Order: sequence, then C-alpha cells, then structure tokens
Amino acid sequence: MAASNGGTLADALDAGPVLLDGGLSNQLEAQGCDLSDALWSARLLADAPEQIEAAHLAYLRAGARVLITASYQATFEGFGRYGLDRAGTEALFARSVKLARRAADAARRAGPGRETWVAASVGPYGAMLADGSEYRGRYGLSVGELERFHRPRVAALAAAGPDVLALETVPDLDEAEALVRVAEETGLPYWLSYSVAGGRTRAGQPLEEAFAVAAGRESVLAVGVNCCDPDEARAAVELAVAVTGRPAVVYPNSGEGWDAGARGWTGRSTFTPDRVRAWTRAGARLVGGCCRVGPDLIAGLAGRLVESGEAEEPENPANPASPEKLEGAENPESPEGAET
Repeated sequence: MAASNGGTLADALDAGPVLLDGGLSNQLEAQGCDLSDALWSARLLADAPEQIEAAHLAYLRAGARVLITASYQATFEGFGRYGLDRAGTEALFARSVKLARRAADAARRAGPGRETWVAASVGPYGAMLADGSEYRGRYGLSVGELERFHRPRVAALAAAGPDVLALETVPDLDEAEALVRVAEETGLPYWLSYSVAGGRTRAGQPLEEAFAVAAGRESVLAVGVNCCDPDEARAAVELAVAVTGRPAVVYPNSGEGWDAGARGWTGRSTFTPDRVRAWTRAGARLVGGCCRVGPDLIAGLAGRLVESGEAEEPENPANPASPEKLEGAENPESPEGAET
C-alpha cells in the first residue's frame, strides 16, 4: 500500500535508509501517562487515544517517516480480560492505525513534508501474558497453535489499512514461522524483527536459522532486530542481509535492561545516533529505536543520515503546532463496548 502522498515504502527503501520512530511507551510516560497495568500502552487506545496521537506527532517532528502503531500489546484475549467484546477489540485495532494516520495528516497540514507510512505492530504471544516471556519465547505452543493465536488480530489489523505489518520483538523462530505464515495471508508487505541476546534469538536459536524463516517469502520487506542491546545490532544486520538478500530493519532499545518482576529498567543507555552509519553500511534500510529511545535520539539519527548524504533535510523539520492545537487531534469516538 502506498503512503497517502505518494510511493510505497519498498520504493523508498530502494532509494536509501528510512527512519522509524522510537519507543512509544517511554514517550507516553514522558507525556504523563500511567502504563502500569498489563495492557501497557494498548490501554490508552480506549482510555486516552489523544495521548497516542500526540506521541506519534512527537516522532514525526523528530524526523520519523514510519509510525509504528500502539497495537503491540493489543490482543483479543488481553482486552477480553477487561470486559471488551470482539467487536470492541477490533475497533481498537482499527483505532491504532487511524491514530497514526491522523498524526501524519496533521503534521502534513502544518507544512509540506516527506512521505510517511504506518506500520501495524504485531507483538509476540508473550506480550499478551505480560510476564516478560516475550523475552524468553518457548511458550510450549506449537507453530500451529501460535498461528491460531495470531491470525485473528493480524487479520483485524490488516483490515484497518496500514501500509505494512511490523512483526516485532519475536523471541524464537517457531513464533516467527507462525507470524510469517499469517502475514503472508494478508497480502500486505511486512518486516520480521527478532529480539536477540548474545548473537542468538532470545530462545537461544542461531540467528542464521531464525533469519532463514523469511528467506524467499514473497511479501517480506525487511528482516532484522529490535528491542535488543545496541551492541548487538551491526552483526545482526549483516547476517540478516546475507541470509535473506533483503534490506535489514534495526531499532534497538536504549541498552538498559528490563526487569519484568519489578516492571522497571536497569543499567544505563548505550544508544547513540553515531551508530546509525555502521548499521546502514551493513545493509540496514529501516532504522530507528525501541524502548527508552525518545524523540531526541530519533532526531539525532535523522541528523546523522542527513550529514552522511543518505537522507534529505526534511522540508518540514519539525515543528508542527503542539499536538493539542493540531486540527483533528481530539479524542475519537469510543469503540462499542470500550470503557473510556
């Protein structure tokens, strides 16, 4: 699917690196949002959608050209525990795409800018469990069982009309196989992105085998890693390109560690914008940040890409009106069955 103002994301990747956004949750927390319950940022799709739109706008102002939706933690099962029925949950999936579209439209109305695209986030099964198991994988489920879990929500997200699907933070190749099979059914382009540690998947499998899951797939746009230590990124990018022959996607976290029990971050940030040149030289074409990487660091990545000649200076660098004053940033109507 093309961006509302022009070409496809695949065409853009052929021309050079394209900048993703950064961590949605940290930006929402910076805006004063409470993300302490099991639904994490997905809860705000029902309770405070204007905050999600404002977070998207912050990344657009920083130079991002691809917005990843707030659907990572959104599942039928998760919303069902809060009393939301199937129709209401589907409406929230659709809202996640709509909010990203509205942010892109609002930024474009504020002045001429570059093409933007919306990627519908599809998180792993473990994200629904909200116990940190998305960083371990190996849930005890077969590929077929994982397909059955992912198929309804991937179909619902695809029906909402994103430009691409982001199969992200995948911890093991069995789940990757299930996600890729389901994504291929939609006809949408997609990227596949693993969370890795020590040069292997979080479940401990060799990355060469993990990346091979996407090799030869018709609709795969890029393959790579996200939500990993920045030190893991370059080697993973090189291997992803060598195994699949596709562009790589890379958006590490800050380098801090997540303590699932305490639900907090530990350690220090090692993410610096200077790293982006090593990633693009290794074959990365979708570059950005994940958890704890905010608009300031995304703006830094944008600046480095411009300095290296790999990207053009934005026509509208960045300062549309504040989110609360942008036309169309009001709270959308609540989906049927959702509590707001």
